[in-house]
Amino acid sequence: MNRKNIFVLSLLAGLSLPAAAQKDSIAQKGNTFVQQTIDVGAEKTFSREQSTSSASVITRDNVDKRSAKNIGNSILGQGNGLISLDGTGSYFAKNPTFYVRGLQSLSTSTPLILVDGVEREISVVSPEEVENVTILKDAAATALYGYKGINGAILITTKRGKYNSNEMSVHYDHLINYQTDRPKFIDGPTYAAAMNEALFNEGKGEYARYSQEAMAAFQNGQYPYQYPNVNWVDETFRHHGVTNKVGIDFTGGGERFRYYTALNLLSDKGFIKTPDATSGYSTQDKYVRGNLRINLDIDLTPTTMLKANISGLLSENSQPGNEATPWSNIYNLPSAAFPIKSETGDWGGNSTWAGTLNPVALTTDAAYFKIHERGLFADITLTQDLSSWVKGLGFFLKLGYDTYSTLYENHSKSYVYGSYPVTGWNAGEPVLGDYFTGGERTEMAQVAATRAFARRLTAAGGVNFDRTFDDHYVYSQLKWDYDYQHLNGNNNIIYRQNYSWWSHYAYKQKYIAELALSYSGSSRLAPNTKWAFAPTLSAAWVISKENFMKDIKWIDFLKLRASIGKLNADYLPGDNIWTYYTQSYSISGASAYYFVDATAAQDLYGTTTLGTMATVNPSHEKATKFNVGFDATLFKGLNVEFDYFFNHRYDIWCSGAGAYTALIGFGTPYVNQGVVNQHGFDASIDYTHQFGDVTLNIGGNMTLAKSKIKDMAEEPRAYDNLVQTGNPLNSIYGLVSEGIFTSQEEIDAAPRQTFTTVRPGDIRYKDVNGDNVIDANDKVRMGYSVTAPELYYSFHLGAEYKNFGLDMMFQGVGRFSAMLNTTGYYWGLVGNSSLAQQVYDNRWSQENNNANAKYPRLSSESNANNYQTSDFWLRDRSYLKLRNIEFYYNVPKQLLAKTKYINGAKVYLRGVDLFTFDHLDEVDAAAYSATTPLTRSVAFGVSVTL
Repeated sequence: MNRKNIFVLSLLAGLSLPAAAQKDSIAQKGNTFVQQTIDVGAEKTFSREQSTSSASVITRDNVDKRSAKNIGNSILGQGNGLISLDGTGSYFAKNPTFYVRGLQSLSTSTPLILVDGVEREISVVSPEEVENVTILKDAAATALYGYKGINGAILITTKRGKYNSNEMSVHYDHLINYQTDRPKFIDGPTYAAAMNEALFNEGKGEYARYSQEAMAAFQNGQYPYQYPNVNWVDETFRHHGVTNKVGIDFTGGGERFRYYTALNLLSDKGFIKTPDATSGYSTQDKYVRGNLRINLDIDLTPTTMLKANISGLLSENSQPGNEATPWSNIYNLPSAAFPIKSETGDWGGNSTWAGTLNPVALTTDAAYFKIHERGLFADITLTQDLSSWVKGLGFFLKLGYDTYSTLYENHSKSYVYGSYPVTGWNAGEPVLGDYFTGGERTEMAQVAATRAFARRLTAAGGVNFDRTFDDHYVYSQLKWDYDYQHLNGNNNIIYRQNYSWWSHYAYKQKYIAELALSYSGSSRLAPNTKWAFAPTLSAAWVISKENFMKDIKWIDFLKLRASIGKLNADYLPGDNIWTYYTQSYSISGASAYYFVDATAAQDLYGTTTLGTMATVNPSHEKATKFNVGFDATLFKGLNVEFDYFFNHRYDIWCSGAGAYTALIGFGTPYVNQGVVNQHGFDASIDYTHQFGDVTLNIGGNMTLAKSKIKDMAEEPRAYDNLVQTGNPLNSIYGLVSEGIFTSQEEIDAAPRQTFTTVRPGDIRYKDVNGDNVIDANDKVRMGYSVTAPELYYSFHLGAEYKNFGLDMMFQGVGRFSAMLNTTGYYWGLVGNSSLAQQVYDNRWSQENNNANAKYPRLSSESNANNYQTSDFWLRDRSYLKLRNIEFYYNVPKQLLAKTKYINGAKVYLRGVDLFTFDHLDEVDAAAYSATTPLTRSVAFGVSVTL
């Protein structure tokens, strides 16, 4: 959807600088900001007032506004400093991508995900069981996580029980889902014309593929089996899917015992149109999941506490047989390929387009394939107060064990497909050749096995000191952490240890300092480099507590803070190369050496060659992180966060190929030479005010993160325009286009383009280096990253009148690029694939001969000239999306009191991802290159508390 006013809306977002909506009331929002707790892994939380870390909190009332399948999809657009991008694929596979403060390194920028302090997948947690989500952004916030916290962290904290209470709540959500911006492909007659045109452009004649008689047959539809016109999208998919969510939780406790128990069930049925054509099973995309959580807090004695968290996950995902991806097939299958079924009743298919591409057959007659998830996650913490020995002294022990696996059931089967080919025309009628047949009908497979597994054992122990001396408050902790991780595959057992000392000091609760010293070890690193030291220092000044601030009534709370620290990472070079510190060798059996003679019984030895050279003096990636910011509450309801950050990443693994020539004869070593600087800011504003019976809430957040590669061990470049050092991370490098050639005379007069034979209708490129030749040496940096935006923002508006409420949140990005290169859509007809209607309508042709056409001439095969990375295909990927909107009604307390059982009830109507403003035609900029469309949803829900 193309909207030119996106800039105005973006500007409003920046000026309003998310606050998200309330669960039952937004009137309390202005009072909770200062009391928000920050957890940095020190076994103690501090209020925002007393914390020195840079952290933002997505509160309990805000984590479940999208009726999403997991907490990751639920917090899209939320969290100051958190960049969250839409996932693509089926409902089962669709999970967002997260970055904390954007792209940070040449290696990876993926943040650490923690659930109750233990590293876990974000996809296994239901939003209903979450108390809050904390975004840990600076060195002070992640100093205690050793080798794993260098890219920031997302800490998910689940709900806990309450003393002397007993509460039960039930919720239900029913969602109707619609796919947005389904691709519009050309129909059968248009495909035939387009293919003929492409071949004519290539000098192969006017009717090189489809004769005049065939063209007429496509138009009149007289012979649908030989000249079909199938709308594969509409024939394969229905227009809506359905999701149901139901859950129940119990919260309570007694004098010495607290509990929280939740059971959440989810069922999703996708968009396949005819899933029940075969009796006995369904081929629908289906996902069913159950989550169970039990959190316990037990006061074993007045000084001994036990905390236990247990959660389990069971899920089943079912999809068409052979793990078919019908959307991908549709991009490769034009409307004119073959009919759904031939006149014999076989599924459609021919020698050009195999029937295995037939999406209707795949979603109807290929049976099904299932993936099962099994997960058990448990951790237990024992805390002992030793104040009877030394006041303020205590210790803790923690043990955790997680196991997760996926298993598959393959019940796929194959089918017969075929068609009668046309061998010619006689008296105006097609002459049919021998029947073509392919495939075979088989019984359903009966195969099951483990696909993947993961096990994790964590242990921790430490002593802490927590005491106040008059105006002085001290909390200090010595801690040991151990982490064992075992994934399926080779070299996937990892051991990590971390020793840390963390101290917090406050004077009169105004002047605060924190020191973290960490010594971390990892089995991933080379001998003698496994251990590393990391210090972090941070401080805060609560200015609003100073006497000179007492008369400034409009400032309720103001705190300045700053941090600087060093962090380490145990990333491996290349594609997780464990052997980087040793000389590698390879043995090939292609040539055999005989040590006796060719007839004797003996072992045969192949050629032994040198592999990759060993890294000399290896190290590991490091970061120096600096952060300065403030938190404030103004005018009794305006909450403000602002941070400026600067990150210096160094000793990043890079290929050492730039320092060697090919003459060395073996693989070049990896080197710790990469350096990246990153800086930017994140800001958040949230304002709540009550006007009589009306409570208004408005807010937003914004993150700008810019990077610069200072060193990447780059090879010497022949021209300055090719140098990548000095540019942002994940930059695009391509050719500069100068329109489209309209004649052979233009081609002859222009610099020679070397990629392939150039014809009228091809893209014309700029000779950047002035050598009168267009080749890879003319590439330049262009646009922004296609991986993550530099600018990310959201804004929120909520209103409540008595028991009625409205809440909405928009989320957008800027300084973000798209490269249009989807085969079968933008790059159509290639390999007999399909083509987008909008590309066909805006192409260059000999009839229009438009030098400024939106797309180049049609090509029947991959066009090495036109399909270069260039600014011709570059687009602005900025967008603004309505993430969620909710209308709700809280049933009055006095009405509920008459039931004597119900303490609270809420009904609501939600819209999720309803529309997007962007600069792209026909596709959603949030997932422009994905074959499976994104969805929008309308949800009706009810929650009841007893």
